[in-house]
Amino acid sequence: MPEAKAGQSPTAVYRRLLTYVRTYIWAFAISILGYIIYAASSTAFAELMKYLVDSIQKQDDNLRILFPSLMVAAFAARGFGSFLGIYFMEIVARGVVHNLRCKLFDKYLALPVQYFDSQSSGHLLSRLTFTIDQVTNAASEAITVVIREGIFVFGLLIYLFYNNWRLTLIFIALTPLIGIVVSFASKRFRKISKRIQHSMGDVTHVASEAISGYRVVRSFGGSEYERSRFVAASEYNRQQFLKMAATRAMSTPMVQFIVAIAMGLLVWLALSPEIMQGMTPGEFIAFITAASLMAKPIRQLTEVNNVIQRGVTAASDLFEQFDKEDEVDGGTQRLSRAQGNVEFKNVSFTYPNSEKQILKSLSFNVKAGQVVALVGRSGSGKSTLINLIPRFYSPSEGEVSLDGHKLTDLTLDSLREQIALVTQQVTLFNDTVANNIAYGQPNATREQIEAAARSAYALSFIEELPEGLDTLVGDNGVLLSGGQRQRLAIARAILKDAPLLILDEATSALDTESERFIQNALDAVMKNRTTFVIAHRLSTIEKADVIMVMDKGEIIEAGSHAELLAKQGAYAQLHAMQFSEAEPSA
Repeated sequence: MPEAKAGQSPTAVYRRLLTYVRTYIWAFAISILGYIIYAASSTAFAELMKYLVDSIQKQDDNLRILFPSLMVAAFAARGFGSFLGIYFMEIVARGVVHNLRCKLFDKYLALPVQYFDSQSSGHLLSRLTFTIDQVTNAASEAITVVIREGIFVFGLLIYLFYNNWRLTLIFIALTPLIGIVVSFASKRFRKISKRIQHSMGDVTHVASEAISGYRVVRSFGGSEYERSRFVAASEYNRQQFLKMAATRAMSTPMVQFIVAIAMGLLVWLALSPEIMQGMTPGEFIAFITAASLMAKPIRQLTEVNNVIQRGVTAASDLFEQFDKEDEVDGGTQRLSRAQGNVEFKNVSFTYPNSEKQILKSLSFNVKAGQVVALVGRSGSGKSTLINLIPRFYSPSEGEVSLDGHKLTDLTLDSLREQIALVTQQVTLFNDTVANNIAYGQPNATREQIEAAARSAYALSFIEELPEGLDTLVGDNGVLLSGGQRQRLAIARAILKDAPLLILDEATSALDTESERFIQNALDAVMKNRTTFVIAHRLSTIEKADVIMVMDKGEIIEAGSHAELLAKQGAYAQLHAMQFSEAEPSA
């Protein structure tokens, strides 16, 4: 499909939106046929008025039978055409919206990590709901009115030309005034629609934060603060909708007033003796009836302009997301199973739109099966370094390699198949315990899931749950304790059985007893696997093969636990500080 650029015109946006109709062109064609039948039968009422007036003058019995029959036939044809138009246009509209929603979701899954770092979840979700709804309205309700009433107006104009082309030209002469009003309203609709979309994102964002963090909100007395934030966001949204309503409320009467002037001028001219002499009473009534029938479709076309402009603005925002670059995956090589040798060569990293170097010329080798622990103060660059391995970020300078292969030469899927990840912020899905452990492993057997849970010391609490492995854990595991959630995440990593293991504060949420069990499980699962561990509790990484101490993006010390203590450097200071704090509470 054609890709449009940011800042595209409303016409370009609508043209691009119409490209999504191609899949449903058959339904679109049937819908157009239905609306042609609707417009033709509706226009026929004006001609029927001519027959009615003429039959009154002629007193023809045949006309007494013909006129009611034609009226019934016209109503039947209009109903049939309306059904075809509405139903098949809904097929088109819902299909287009479904494709757009799925494409946006697919795009979210393909965008790089940096994109999500700069976006709030509320605004992302708002696009999937409110923004898509605006396109839905434009693609269903609005396009239905535009095509149905547009064809109706076109049919009436042809009929008016057929009856009296001079009077019709006078009527058409006033259409530029309608165009001016509609053009002004359209620009204002689009401007306000952008504000409405952003304000809906704010409403969703504030609500999402308050709901997901309700424990913090209540324990810290933040209810009033969150209420004021939500009221402010909702009030701004209300004001923008009122501005939209005011514009719509002004534009529609203005268009109707212009149409009324045109109608009045037509009647005044039509009643002149010169015009009346060339028309029968039936033709005169038919002409006036056809002209008056134009008032309703013109009003509806004016009113629906608001919906169309909101849809165009929403579609423009969607297309802007579609046009963003996907996560770069230029690799062509695939690994069946890596050995686990990792090498950093002069790696530096700077976040986009920032001048501060987070990592500075890091170079080190990690042999297959080694356990490497990263320690240091918060902000020293530990998590950033870890994020380079699965290529959530790419180095600004230097390169990272796995088994001698540059990470950029490997496909992302192949690379990430080699890595199991357990982070401090555990993500669980509103699904069963078993499905959360087997996430990403659809072919895992029940026995394998149980074995992973047992290795993670999770099976004991799982068996106490109402449905065991089939128990639903709630939204992000809300029904489980922090330690239980962490153990499920570890079980998930164990089940994946990847040659590289990344543990980012994996035992942070565990009590002392659970931590002891988990540490034993991790000691077992780390065997024959290259493991990177980020830990603040130095007691958990004493057995690591290499401990790297980081500070301000640099590795200032590296060695085993005993070697670093003997150096009496930064690690020894951290160790002494931590254990001196622990002694009074022991």
